Formats: sequence, C-alpha cells, structure tokens
Amino acid sequence: MVQRLTSIMVLALCALLVVPAPLHAQAPAPVTGPEAALNLKIAVWRFDALGIDGELVARLETLFRMELARLSKVPLPTRRDIDRSITADQQAQCTGEEKCLAAIGKKLGVDVVITGTVGAMGSSYVLNIKAVETATGKQLKRIESDPLRGSPDDLIEGVRVAAYRLLAPEQLHGSLQVQTDIIGAEVKLDGKSLGKTPLPNQGVIAKQALGKHRVVVQAPGYDPFEDDVAINFQKVAQVSVRLIASKEVIGTGRTETVQRRPFYTKTWFIAAVGVVVVGAGILIGREVGKVDCTVVGPGGEVGSC
Repeated sequence: MVQRLTSIMVLALCALLVVPAPLHAQAPAPVTGPEAALNLKIAVWRFDALGIDGELVARLETLFRMELARLSKVPLPTRRDIDRSITADQQAQCTGEEKCLAAIGKKLGVDVVITGTVGAMGSSYVLNIKAVETATGKQLKRIESDPLRGSPDDLIEGVRVAAYRLLAPEQLHGSLQVQTDIIGAEVKLDGKSLGKTPLPNQGVIAKQALGKHRVVVQAPGYDPFEDDVAINFQKVAQVSVRLIASKEVIGTGRTETVQRRPFYTKTWFIAAVGVVVVGAGILIGREVGKVDCTVVGPGGEVGSC
C-alpha cells in the first residue's frame, strides 16, 4: 500500500512539473498595406548607384534612413547592425530580387525590407525605391521620384518626399498662406472658394497636395489677382496680395443731365388747351350773335319777334 501511494505521489508531482513550453517563434505579422508597415520592424537594405558617385548615394541612403526612422514606430536596424548580420558574400549576391530581400529580412528579424537605386538622368537624379514583405516575399509598394536637381536643398527634399510617398502618402502635404490688404476679398483655390479675407488661422490653408495650385483673389472695384503657386513638402507657401483699383469704365463714360419739363409745356397739354379755347369761343360767339326782340300788340300784350 505504501509503495502504491508513493507511486501515485510521484506521478502527481511529475504532472505538476510538466508545463507547456512557451512559443518563442512567432509568424511575422501580416502587412495589410504600406501605411501599416510603419507599425512593424523595417530595415533599409541599401541604395545602389547607377552611373553616379557612390559617396553621394551613400549620403542619400543615410538621409532616407533618418527620415524613415522618424516615421517608423519601431527603431530601425543601423547600417552597422545589418553588416554584422549579413556577410559580405551574401550582400554581394543579393541584387534586389524580392526572394533575396525576403531571406535577408528573415535574418535581420524584420517584417519589411526596403531597397533602391539612384541613377543619373542628365544633370538630375532619379530614386527608384521598393518595399518587400519578409513573410511572403511580395512587393508592397514601388515608387520612382521626380527628377532631383543637383542642389543640396532639392536632393534633401526629394529624398524626404520619397520616404513619405513610399510608406506614408497621407502625410505628404504642405500649406498655403494668403493675405491681402483688402477686407472682404474672395479667395479661390483651384476654382473652389475658401471664403472672404481675412481668412481664419491667419490665412493659412493646411494639408494641401504638393505641386502647382491656382490662387485667385478678387474684390468689387479691383483688378483680380491670379497666379500659380507651388506648394512644397512640410512648408508654407506665402502669398501676399495687394489689389489695384480697377480702371475699367462701364458704359460710355459720359455724364448726361436730364431735366424734367413741366406738364403744361407738353404738346398734348397745349393741344388740349387749344381745343377747349376754340370750343369756348364758338359758344360765346353764338350767344353774342343772338338779338332780343319784343313786340307790343294793340291791346297791350307783349311777345317775342
């Protein structure tokens, strides 16, 4: 009996000690779209140079990585972290194919891998960038930048815009500020009325798409202002309008004085008076021409002629 109880206790103790092992390896989170990637782990693989200086491409890659780090909710692995995890031979063998980038992403432990190329087009540069999902090896999004000129400001803005166009297109906008010296002037943007001056928020119209926009400011008695204004990324395009009084003449431009004549000078009144006078003259003449005659008879009776 003692031996049997001991066996039961040993079995119970073993059952208590057996605990399911925790799940360490988890499947990568599915990426539902470019914007969703900002909540996951992202790695910038590299930018390849196509016929241009490699040092310039390296600086553009660093700038892109810094801008993406501001957008991402999870810290990005540094260039040093990537070089430690991926050997030189592996880096040389991967030329940007989706399958190869997915394998690198798994080694880095990230959900999305970004890579790109920078090529020369005359005196300008073009960035071609794509994002690949590690779990499926599928391309999430690919963009090609507008031609970037060689000035530092244009290159910096072009790289920043490329980062937002790739993973945060809804945050890609700028602002416009319209101010004028006339109160009550109507402001239109691309044919849509924004209201009368002074506009609220000191005339700042936020979250406008990048590029050229048509601005019209008009007020009665003034020549309208019309111009195309360029809105740049995260900048305020200021438009100060001073309307000029209109010189346009409506009509002949002559001043005419119109005098009202009394009614008794009208032709119809004169004619009517003439008719009345003539009629009255006829009646008076008829009465004047009459001769009263009285006849006395022999017996003294009186009668008319």
